[in-house]
Amino acid sequence: MVLTGTIVNGLAIILASLIGLLVRRIPEQMKQTIMQAIALAVIVLGIGMALESDQFLIVIASLVIGGIIGEKVNIEGGLNRVGVWLERRLGAKEEGSIAKAFVTTTLIYVVGAMAILGALDSGLRGDHAVLYTKSMLDGFSAIIFTSTLGIGVIFSAIPVMLYQGGIALLATQINQFVPEVVMSSFITEMTATGGVLIIAIGLNIAGLLQVRVANLLPSIAIVAVMVTALHFFS
Repeated sequence: MVLTGTIVNGLAIILASLIGLLVRRIPEQMKQTIMQAIALAVIVLGIGMALESDQFLIVIASLVIGGIIGEKVNIEGGLNRVGVWLERRLGAKEEGSIAKAFVTTTLIYVVGAMAILGALDSGLRGDHAVLYTKSMLDGFSAIIFTSTLGIGVIFSAIPVMLYQGGIALLATQINQFVPEVVMSSFITEMTATGGVLIIAIGLNIAGLLQVRVANLLPSIAIVAVMVTALHFFS
């Protein structure tokens, strides 16, 4: 089934988050150290992805144009409003805790190259190996995130399944319209652009910057437009 990998990924996040709730009695100093370690690992992962670009000008232009669009639409504000709504429904004791957990982990699980590559593999070839691997990684990190950030992590499974599921379903038809060379170039530049966003997420987790990463998400779509335009007009 096309959506098998996506469903497994969502369930992994949910189950791991429930486990994380059971191991929340972690000393505050230890939580801080764990979050700093995660932040460093996320930054290193992002740097590795960003360096894969063959045409970094596409990455820069996509981030600028995507940032303008994202700020106009205010995607970050929308995600935060969803988080605040969840807080009210659940009666969270600490204001902003669920919203922060939801937004942070949603971005981490959605922005990564594995989310798109895995969903494409599921749709194009019926191969769920990448998403199974991502499920294990997301599950492990969800335990840590839930134990430190709280219950908001579990709700990130919803946008992850909608996002990856949508890509997988689209991929079942995309190979009829998109040349292989364009798809290969898009994956390379998308990976690099996603890497920059992941670096920003790591800096946010470490508390070094407060980048509105969600407002940069349209840059992924801009990469697709620019790669396609360069292919047909070059």
